[in-house]
Amino acid sequence: MTDIKIQIRPEIPSIVKSNSLSNEEKFQNEVLRPIIKLQHELILSLFEYYLERNKIKIKEFNNKEKTDLLNKIFKTDTRLKMEFRGLIIGLFTVEEYEIYLSLSPQLNKRINNMIFQRIESCYIE
Repeated sequence: MTDIKIQIRPEIPSIVKSNSLSNEEKFQNEVLRPIIKLQHELILSLFEYYLERNKIKIKEFNNKEKTDLLNKIFKTDTRLKMEFRGLIIGLFTVEEYEIYLSLSPQLNKRINNMIFQRIESCYIE
């Protein structure tokens, strides 16, 4: 099962591999970014469902309002952030999960930021 989880992850050619990276940066580049790219459609689907469930018509907002809304959501909605993290953590191997546990505060921030940027790039023109 571990091999399958790693094999399904997309390659990201722009990732720079360097020995001078911190453990968090290495984990982000080798694990988080490929998984987030793999889960892109599911991340957007979850966010669309969130908007629908909360009756937010984001398409009616201008870019400034959209940015403000996204910032507010990502600062205040802990449940949504946990759901997003679950989409990512569920595709970790056991070894990756053990690393994640040792660095979880820093990695949670990175996961939240990457997902925020991905959603923002889809909604802000």
